[in-house]
Amino acid sequence: LWPVCRPMAPIAHRPNSSQVLVLVLGDLHIPHRAPKLPDKFKALLVPGKISCILCTGNIADKPTLDYLRTLASEVHCVRGDFDDAVSLPGVADSLPETKLVTVGDFKVGVVHGHQLVPWGDAESLGAMQRQLDADVLISGHTHRFATYEYEGKLFINPGSATGAFTPTLGLAETATPSFVLMDLQGAQAVIYVYELVGGEVKVKKIEHTRGAPAAVVAAPPPAPPPAPP
Repeated sequence: LWPVCRPMAPIAHRPNSSQVLVLVLGDLHIPHRAPKLPDKFKALLVPGKISCILCTGNIADKPTLDYLRTLASEVHCVRGDFDDAVSLPGVADSLPETKLVTVGDFKVGVVHGHQLVPWGDAESLGAMQRQLDADVLISGHTHRFATYEYEGKLFINPGSATGAFTPTLGLAETATPSFVLMDLQGAQAVIYVYELVGGEVKVKKIEHTRGAPAAVVAAPPPAPPPAPP
């Protein structure tokens, strides 16, 4: 699963296992603001190794959604403000505004975030977390990775998986392509943040215990990819 970065041993989806591997991403905006998912990200994602996918929306392209469905049998996606009947024919109307998914021992809420004012605001996101009664709330829209504890709950924004342009960052700042991988086991969550910086994949690890503050620690630098056969 990880030819470039190996923060953990790859695992297959095992229904009877307490360990669950979850891919979290969103705001791809393909093809209008970005041509595709970065190749260095796609090289890390192999079908059959991910338990489920949680997407914050703004896929904006049905082939991209179909691609995500090849990576995991369980794909949960909410509707972004650019997911419409033109970009996602036959799909957009079925995407919910919010979703609560039980993943392992965690209740994970997902929302795109354009519905909340101010965007990315801790109190607004906290109100959504309470409404969904989630242990973890995943949101997007800002195109900027963020994770923090608020009122004892964990909040994650995976950023934009393609680094797509957004006016929320202004003209002087560009979005860094990023996605999140969550390794859940019991009340423990290890969160790996993948960012494409200067053409290289950088990894940051965040350790979290449900009900306890999150701890951010440095992850080992990515190993070089193997030589082609």
